[in-house]
Amino acid sequence: MCSLQALCSGLPLRPLPENQGRWAGVPHAPVRTPGLSPAEEQLALKNALRYFPPDVQEVLAPEFAQELRLYGHIYMYRFCPDLEMRAYPVEQYPCRTRAAAAIMLMIMNNLDPAVAQFPQELVTYGGNGQVFSNWAQFWLTMSYLAQMTEEQTLVMYSGHPLGLFPSSPEAPRLVITNGMVIPNYSSRTEYEKLFAMGVTMYGQMTAGSYCYIGPQGIVHGTVLTVLNAGRRYLGLQDLAGKVFVTSGLGGMSGAQAKAAVIVGCIGVIAEVDGAALMKRHQQGWLMEVTDSLDHCIERLREARKTKEVLSLGYHGNVVDLWERLVHELDTTGELLVDLGSDQTSCHSPFNGGYYPVQLGFAEARSLMASDPTAFKGLVQESLRRHVSAINRLAREHFFFWDYGNAFLLEAQRAGADVGKPGANRTEFRYPSYVQHIMGDIFSQGFGPFRWVCTSGDPQDLVVTDRLAMSVLEEIVAGGVTPAVKLQYEDNIRWIREAAKHQLVVGSQARILYSDQKGRVAIAMAFNQAIARGELKAPVVLSRDHHDVSGTDSPFRETSNIYDGSAFCADMAVQNFVGDAFRGATWVALHNGGGVGWGEVINGGFGLVLDGTEDAERKARKVLSWDVANGVARRCWSGSPMAYEVICQTMREDSSVAVTLPHTVADECVLQALQQ
Repeated sequence: MCSLQALCSGLPLRPLPENQGRWAGVPHAPVRTPGLSPAEEQLALKNALRYFPPDVQEVLAPEFAQELRLYGHIYMYRFCPDLEMRAYPVEQYPCRTRAAAAIMLMIMNNLDPAVAQFPQELVTYGGNGQVFSNWAQFWLTMSYLAQMTEEQTLVMYSGHPLGLFPSSPEAPRLVITNGMVIPNYSSRTEYEKLFAMGVTMYGQMTAGSYCYIGPQGIVHGTVLTVLNAGRRYLGLQDLAGKVFVTSGLGGMSGAQAKAAVIVGCIGVIAEVDGAALMKRHQQGWLMEVTDSLDHCIERLREARKTKEVLSLGYHGNVVDLWERLVHELDTTGELLVDLGSDQTSCHSPFNGGYYPVQLGFAEARSLMASDPTAFKGLVQESLRRHVSAINRLAREHFFFWDYGNAFLLEAQRAGADVGKPGANRTEFRYPSYVQHIMGDIFSQGFGPFRWVCTSGDPQDLVVTDRLAMSVLEEIVAGGVTPAVKLQYEDNIRWIREAAKHQLVVGSQARILYSDQKGRVAIAMAFNQAIARGELKAPVVLSRDHHDVSGTDSPFRETSNIYDGSAFCADMAVQNFVGDAFRGATWVALHNGGGVGWGEVINGGFGLVLDGTEDAERKARKVLSWDVANGVARRCWSGSPMAYEVICQTMREDSSVAVTLPHTVADECVLQALQQ
């Protein structure tokens, strides 16, 4: 087994590592069907071989060609490291700058088999969220990071490490772009070819930016979503005895089960992949599992009657579950579900992100590879049935929302009945969770703020939890508006509960939702604790790109922006650029993260706190911009909450000056147009 030192010394070439092919006993990505022409196949092979000197190309060429034929992509399985892939304590990485070691820790966490969905294909989550395109890129990136100084920046082109270039200590150590395809060519068909040829990559949101922290990240978002859905749709603060039905336990969506338990309701989550379901059960994220619909309905009834807190995994297709709930309603008059959503990887519906109800799991994967056209037809038929069942239940006191996975968008494309009379392009019969739930939270400046304790010591995480909770409590005690107080209280409750629920998978990490004031204050508290020696090693700050400023996504993050700019990506690009020159340790800009290729642009960052005054100065600048950018944009697009927040920001910070929009009366506009 190789060491971290060997892992950071460049591609292993002499001798070549043994080719062990695909590992048995771990989940693997679905076979891709890029439809390359013979000339494009040659190009794909040449592009892969460019990483290797001529004396080994004859050995590697046949096996790379076979991978392309068998799997639709060249992953370079021979070079999958013979080392336990996990987030090692930061001091164990060979490096010349601590920032580079922190980045290496984050990369290896993304590829930890306990974290990653398809680790050998370098997919972290979402079915196709790549960390790299192939294993040669991983080895080279680790080598560059090990030799990097504070006077250099590593440049990443869609998984490809272009190289180290001169910069300065003020510049990011790493600049990442993923999927920056010319807009007219940013289609799914083009993507499949470009990825197969090794020239672009779908980095999801936090896979290709090395910021994923395991399913905990979306546990917290799901907790907030379900809590606020209960308040909005059911008029309840207490969800005991209420039933939340959804689907998807692979990748990050395993979080739904844990979130249901934390909010105190009954969560029933369908999953077609038995391995994914059992992984969540073994990790303690699912309380019970069943492959019987009869037993599923029986347990659901029992739990509703006794108000038992339950997370139940149904091994089967969610369409069968929805249709069974309709059957129970129609035959007994009993509505067994209160809230519902979907968290399959529907942004990639024809490549393993959504499985049709007509086929079993193995049969579906086989057809997906052998006859993509037939598979697509079955998926779209399944989506129509899926929506039909939801529509029937929604005629009762049942509430469904789109969870930002492109479910309603793909259902619409499949011809399902999801239309809404008089709606604009971003609206459907059911709201996006941003439109009804998270949008107002973003407008107040609250979004997912994350940190990773690079010591790897669970005690450091305990200290950061205590510090973060103390900071939030102090802010509330100092006086905030009722709406802001509610957000802080939800997050204080979350931090109190988090340690009780075995949320850490992979790195010692935590997430909460905070506004600008809270993020800056928490960062200052952490940095001072590092300086005092209370924390044993640096802390990495990051966030989900799904945040106040990070993402322009008309069917999710910006779906509640109605001034016509929902399809514009200025905010995300400005976020990426602004974080870079304000001191972020690394920055990332992606096409496609969250809702699918060509549907979104998002930006993210990582920032290393090391206890120095320099780190504190950078954190103040980065975290202030990272929030204020999006609040100002939402203010300009008409959000009263964002208007209030940005006005408060300008009152407190004279260096901020934002153009504020004036109210425009509809009568004025209509009269002018009628003249």
